[in-house]
Amino acid sequence: MYFKVPDETQRDRGQSPKLVLDEFIGTALSATPSELHPFFESFKTLHTRKLWHQLTLKLFEFFDHPLSKPFRVDVFERFVTDFESKLNQLRLVEMGVKVSKEIDNPQTHLAFLTSLLTRINKDTSPEAYILLYANIAHAKLLYGDLEGTKADMDEAWKILDSVESVENNVNAAYYGVAADYYKAKAEYAPYYRNSLLYLACVDLATDMTPEERLQRAHDLGISALLGDTIYNFGELLMHPILDALDGTPHEWIKKLLFTFNEGSIGKFEALAPLLPQEPILQENYPFLRQKICLMALIESVFKRSADNRTMSFETIATETRLPVDEVEHLVMKALSLKLIRGSMDQVDQKAQITWVQPRVLSRAQIGVLSQRLDAWVNKLNAVEKRITPEVLTSA
Repeated sequence: MYFKVPDETQRDRGQSPKLVLDEFIGTALSATPSELHPFFESFKTLHTRKLWHQLTLKLFEFFDHPLSKPFRVDVFERFVTDFESKLNQLRLVEMGVKVSKEIDNPQTHLAFLTSLLTRINKDTSPEAYILLYANIAHAKLLYGDLEGTKADMDEAWKILDSVESVENNVNAAYYGVAADYYKAKAEYAPYYRNSLLYLACVDLATDMTPEERLQRAHDLGISALLGDTIYNFGELLMHPILDALDGTPHEWIKKLLFTFNEGSIGKFEALAPLLPQEPILQENYPFLRQKICLMALIESVFKRSADNRTMSFETIATETRLPVDEVEHLVMKALSLKLIRGSMDQVDQKAQITWVQPRVLSRAQIGVLSQRLDAWVNKLNAVEKRITPEVLTSA
């Protein structure tokens, strides 16, 4: 440490010594690189003039400066805490979270964040409270406390669910830790859902490094494939996060996702030799095989017009490359997952499908839908031409 900081007893009690501004600035100027000196001179001027908003902006500039890393904790604890009640509480927490990342000791890290939490008013500053609780949950997750993480996530969600709107970074903090928690628990569907919500709150270009984008795209791909309730990949396939897989050893996962979305069993079989590159996929091959068959069934139904959705078991067997005696089980599985609605006639070996789960469509699927709409319009035109003379005659 370059500055004198509060002792552990003071920190645990949420206390800090009274700021002597000239002494603080003098110590800082003698202990920091010359590139940082203009910041401290501005701190003195703005603090003296009680320009708290401008001081907040200047502090953010300082905390973002690469050379400030060794001094961030000291500046926050010796300087910022002296006038923190004058600051916007959300901005204060944002600063505190940024600063806390420089604390390596797990206990000290958590003590820093929990001490700050005691100084935030939940009723008047709910956004600040949510952001801080989410980051405390994330810290506990990093240190292996899954139970504590879930408890803090639940606390953050209770507040988040009760406010009408919050800033994107607050939502991102909650959905980010929720996604990471479910990743640690290997719960694929909740991870998939929370991860997509997280991505909706961040800017891929500025808020995530290339490595983070690649990891997120990889994990989303795996969770989409292994999620036992995920049978619609459209939202993910249209998301730019998947571009992070292009040109990497994981690019085949992107191809596999498109293959599942198309319900193409042939393409799946062609890509199957790559599954051992992801042991978790190879271990779940029987599940993936069933899933691609279900996707093939959904796609087959989707391509048919509403008046042509009574399918024989033999037709379904052909579409899904299954033995005929396994078709009944497949249709029952699709019905139980609410992927389709309808009924089966075991005697006549037929399935009558009345509804298929709504989906986010790929461009190719939109093209198919467009062709069906054109056919429908042509039928209407033909009917109109046929009845027009009769209408004119009767008139």
